Amino acid sequence: MTAQDGQTKSGELLVSSFDQIEQASLTDVGVRRSHNQDNFAVHLATDLEQWHKNGHLFLVADGMGGHAVGEKASELAKDVVPHTYHKHAQDGPPAALRKAFLEANATIHTCGEQNREFLGMGTTGTALVLRPEGAWVGHVGDSRAYRIRNGTIEQLTYDHSYVWEIARLKHIDPADVQDFPTNVIHRCLGPQPLVQVDIEGPHGVLPGDVYLLCSDGLSGQVTDPEMGVVASLLPPKEACQFLVDLANLRGGPDNITVIIVRVGGQPSESIPLPPRRPSRPPLWARVPWPLLSLVGGSILAALAIALRVVWPSGGILSVLLLLLALVPIGAGVVGLVLHSKKQTHRIEEEPHEPHVYVQKSCEIDRGLLDKVARAEQTLKQRVEEKQWEIDLPAYEEHHELGERRRQEGDLAGAFREYCRAMRPLNVALQKYRSKEEMFQPVWDKA
Repeated sequence: MTAQDGQTKSGELLVSSFDQIEQASLTDVGVRRSHNQDNFAVHLATDLEQWHKNGHLFLVADGMGGHAVGEKASELAKDVVPHTYHKHAQDGPPAALRKAFLEANATIHTCGEQNREFLGMGTTGTALVLRPEGAWVGHVGDSRAYRIRNGTIEQLTYDHSYVWEIARLKHIDPADVQDFPTNVIHRCLGPQPLVQVDIEGPHGVLPGDVYLLCSDGLSGQVTDPEMGVVASLLPPKEACQFLVDLANLRGGPDNITVIIVRVGGQPSESIPLPPRRPSRPPLWARVPWPLLSLVGGSILAALAIALRVVWPSGGILSVLLLLLALVPIGAGVVGLVLHSKKQTHRIEEEPHEPHVYVQKSCEIDRGLLDKVARAEQTLKQRVEEKQWEIDLPAYEEHHELGERRRQEGDLAGAFREYCRAMRPLNVALQKYRSKEEMFQPVWDKA
């Protein structure tokens, strides 16, 4: 799945493997750009074996460096990262993701060095991998990965931008940094021969979790709470379309790409059972075999030395015993090294809470519902003033359902219907308006 110039592509698929994953993806050129320099990739495990070996991989890449240059960089990332990750998946997700990003960086850098027209090109890259042990995130640049859970949206990636560096040094919120461009980044794939890659995980995954990946064409125009409430209340395909529409309503100054992944089931359906106390294995089964091998070899070596002392004429037998002792001792040393590596790998893959860089509430309330209802009416008034043609039956159906749900006190249902009512209006606006027109419904502010 890739993006083409001036076009919108989307994908949606419900995959059943070890669990249920519903996902949708959408990229759009925006209002003010002539070319789409964003790319995305979705690689889903098709059976249980692939699920355990590779998992599901999702990637967003936002190219930079001019029309064809940025598009080329993000396209290379879109191709190289998944291919290299799957090639090295047997090494474990951290190693495979790191190799994938480093290989993409080297490929883009080499392409730039060999072609003058591509010199200095680069791209962001943000990947999400879902596997049986949890979620992994690989990241370079300022494209973002979010997790939405229990009415809260959490940013799982650190923006490699100067604004975020200033905020880190001053110990303030990045949103409070003033008088500095928000889209200037200091780390991306391609410009330099080497790049530092952020790899985090595994994060525990619960039924009902929603993950959102996006380029800054979305996060720059739509707030975190807005993204969170839309992605949590609308099906992934509708949520992707509405978020792209909303970014375009606000001017669409950049390319927009979004991937939404919903983990099947609901948190209320997953009631943990009381843990069963496992039966205690015998002592011999709890001692690692390399340690037993070392003990056995040491006993043989001690016998060889004792035999040499007690029976000086039995030198040949003591030498044979000593040589025989070296076999289990050597095997024990090698086994302990391998056991230590295995234990380290197991600890690395134990799920743990992610490092959350920004956390915002995204629960639906009556105030937010009133704002989206006003936004819908404002857009409807704009369409009527311009006398633009719309799908009036579709609009009226969803608007009336929204009003009914609102009167019934079903805030989530009313929100969904108001968003759906805005779709025919957005279609008309994108078709007829000039590129200079901008619409600014900011729901989370008074």
